[in-house]
Amino acid sequence: MISLTYLSTATVPYSPEQLSELLASSRERNHAAGLTGMLLYAGEHFIQTLEGAEDVVDATYARIERDTRHRNVYVALREEITTRVFPDWSMGFESLSDDEAAGLPGFNDYLERSTMSPEAGRELGRAGIFHRVFRDNMR
Repeated sequence: MISLTYLSTATVPYSPEQLSELLASSRERNHAAGLTGMLLYAGEHFIQTLEGAEDVVDATYARIERDTRHRNVYVALREEITTRVFPDWSMGFESLSDDEAAGLPGFNDYLERSTMSPEAGRELGRAGIFHRVFRDNMR
């Protein structure tokens, strides 16, 4: 099993409705493929970690590279893993209200937490460090 973390820039800004649609379609497709991970969006930038079988992760990333909604797509981290750091698919939103976001399946309030215990930080692993830096510097 591998973990792949990539960064990209949206070719056009996403509305809250478009982000919700993206989350729904991604969750369905990735669940069927046995993929888990974390997708964060802020300031027209994405950071996503995909976890799963190597061939499935690679095929998914190849599809993302060809997706015209992304530009400047590059892999920041690729590593073999034995356990999933992000076992539940989730997505961070910058532009939804707390109430709107909390009502979406798969929403995670990770971007809103102001602190993280050292233990939780260690559990995130290397991919989690990218997500934490993204979160802490997007404000």
